[in-house]
Amino acid sequence: MEMNSNTLEIRDLFVSYDAIQALHGVGITVPQGSIVCLIGANGAGKSTVLRAISGLKKPSQGEILYHGRSILGHAPHELVRKGIVQCPEGRGVFPNLTVAENLDLGAFVRKDTSVIQMDLEHVYALFPRLKERRQQSAGTLSGGEQQMLAIGRALMARPQLLLLDEPSLGLAPQVIELIFETIQKINQEGTTILLVEQNAQMALEVSQHAYVLETGRILLEGPSDNISSNPKVKAAYLGEAL
Repeated sequence: MEMNSNTLEIRDLFVSYDAIQALHGVGITVPQGSIVCLIGANGAGKSTVLRAISGLKKPSQGEILYHGRSILGHAPHELVRKGIVQCPEGRGVFPNLTVAENLDLGAFVRKDTSVIQMDLEHVYALFPRLKERRQQSAGTLSGGEQQMLAIGRALMARPQLLLLDEPSLGLAPQVIELIFETIQKINQEGTTILLVEQNAQMALEVSQHAYVLETGRILLEGPSDNISSNPKVKAAYLGEAL
């Protein structure tokens, strides 16, 4: 694949937390317009990959290229302006602010008021429940509604590349289904997505390409269909016996 057809390219990435080496030479490519998923056990280093991309954690070695240009050393708010937006694990909504105020904060780097209003209506169309609860404080929402709000807030920044960290965590099965349907819809509308997810089955169903991370190293990678039929992946992540 040519460089310019890739939204994101990570090469030989090493990241450590003090004496603990979290990532060992990780390489990931995210083609423009795709959903790529990163699966693995808890503590495998999945969230660290996202933190490195979004400027929250400085790698000790390696390259991160966005549309062919290095983004290493850029501050998180600069990366948001460039179109890289992370929806964090645990949702991170502001509990004392209303739904509408949380969504407004998502557009903090933008000045295009009329387009911001259009995007707000788009978020409400994706998640009608947020519109119903727009004057409620975010802390009173259910877990599923808070996840909708976290994704909606990320969309208010107009991402070209959306980094989703464990969007299904702690949610009921029917809510997970709705969240993943919406993720596919966001992708179909043109947003490239890198999805970190412990629910390997759902992640492999919605993505085109997958990487399996184990103790900070890429163990397997390939088309999601191939990965989901791999016996080791079935045994380790899909709950199927070898």
